[in-house]
Amino acid sequence: MHISDKSKKAFFKMKSFLLATLLCMTSSGAFAAASGVYNVRDYGAKGDGSWLDTPAINAAIEAAARDGGGQVLLPAGTYLCGSIRLKSNIDLHLAAGAKLLAANPKSVKNADGSPVYDESESFEGFPEYQDGGHTYFHNSLIWAEGQSNISITGHGMIDGEGLTKKDTENAGNVQGGSIGTGDKAIALKLCRQVTIRDITIYRGGHFAIIMTGCDISTIDNVTIDTNRDGFDIDCCKYMTITNCKINTPSDDALVLKSSYALKKPVVTEHIAISNCNITGFKCGTLLDGTYVPEPVGWVCGRFKLGTESNGGYRNISLTNCTFMYSSGMAFEEVDQGKMENVVVSNITMSHVHHYPIYITTGCRNRGPKEVTQPSTARDIQISNVIADDCDSLCSIIVTGMKGAPIRNVWLSNIRLYFKGGGNRDLVNKDYREQGTNYPEPKFAGWTPAYGLYARHVDGLYVNDVTFRYERPDYRPPVVLDDVRNASIRLLDASTEQGVDKVVSFRSENISLGE
Repeated sequence: MHISDKSKKAFFKMKSFLLATLLCMTSSGAFAAASGVYNVRDYGAKGDGSWLDTPAINAAIEAAARDGGGQVLLPAGTYLCGSIRLKSNIDLHLAAGAKLLAANPKSVKNADGSPVYDESESFEGFPEYQDGGHTYFHNSLIWAEGQSNISITGHGMIDGEGLTKKDTENAGNVQGGSIGTGDKAIALKLCRQVTIRDITIYRGGHFAIIMTGCDISTIDNVTIDTNRDGFDIDCCKYMTITNCKINTPSDDALVLKSSYALKKPVVTEHIAISNCNITGFKCGTLLDGTYVPEPVGWVCGRFKLGTESNGGYRNISLTNCTFMYSSGMAFEEVDQGKMENVVVSNITMSHVHHYPIYITTGCRNRGPKEVTQPSTARDIQISNVIADDCDSLCSIIVTGMKGAPIRNVWLSNIRLYFKGGGNRDLVNKDYREQGTNYPEPKFAGWTPAYGLYARHVDGLYVNDVTFRYERPDYRPPVVLDDVRNASIRLLDASTEQGVDKVVSFRSENISLGE
């Protein structure tokens, strides 16, 4: 086939045009728009650990947002940063070998001399019924508010070296906080369709991850090794948390809350948690593989509902999780909300500090004073639990309030091994009512029973439970005080001579099996 000279010229002209267009796209960032990947190095990031890369990363996010979304890529390198503002339809991707390093606000400033962390929000006329960490979000390393379809992914690391773990979250707006302080690694508020996957967070500040008012979210395969809280899930719904490793020796590992931060009570509900490891090793030793237990004393690292509980909790599932050198599981409703439909199963715990299982209601009532309804809890089922080396201080605790009992608690197929050492007089101890107190068993001291202490409960069903101790313990295994409609079957518990297995005070309708 003969091709005319005119056609050849047209072909080469078109080829030259396409090459020029491609070069133009590459140099101008249009190529990023076409590919959907926005490399932060194309926007001026150096990734050398000393140059402040916040402006470049935020510029890449803004460019992607203008184009309708995409992946903002941090390739291998160390990116020194202040506040990063995540936008809708953006995947902030930390590639393997990438580290997002939180800047120290005392030594690093923006080019114009301003603080590297954004100023926290102003809530004029709005009282803080919760800690500042639950109220303020913008003064964080990564934050988003009112965004949708956002994700933080990749096998890179967030290192919060420059974040504070102190309670100065308001960054100077009120109550004398420090201007420019960054306090949380990831803070998301009123966002929808959130995914956090595969990343590692080391030294996450006050909260490594806080999500408030976020719906339809997935957190998967996240590793956290930090010196305060790991996950704080507040006023959220429709969320799954799976396959995570959380090391928090100094505070809560995975905590669900329902605070008043959204200026109204909001239920935290439809949360499914599975296949997670919770530990209380010395900070950093989970990541470096040395797994050093913290010295004897305050060690936390627990799973908890509360303490902020204005909205309450509904339809919560925790299953297939392990605990090591940590406190156990706490279910606390003390701020006039409702806690109901909680299911826990297939849990193993070793070296348990303070208590293995704690269920309580109270009337701290940290919220508007015109709200007068009592806190309530009902329909809580815990099964298939094994725990060893449990602290002698506290047994399983189930305590409601006088006139407002906890209703319908099932405890089945549970094996607990305690250190023992309680004396005989403790059975008559006037154990502290929860009331307005902070709901922490260590402040109430030893429980009257070494295995299970229940008070102000209507409907307690215990089946196939084993209690053992290492040292002689002269407390009874079970004490029931103001408990109605209780059934205890297949209780296998060690006792010293002359000690009853079950002691009942002012209780009624109790059925005791073998």
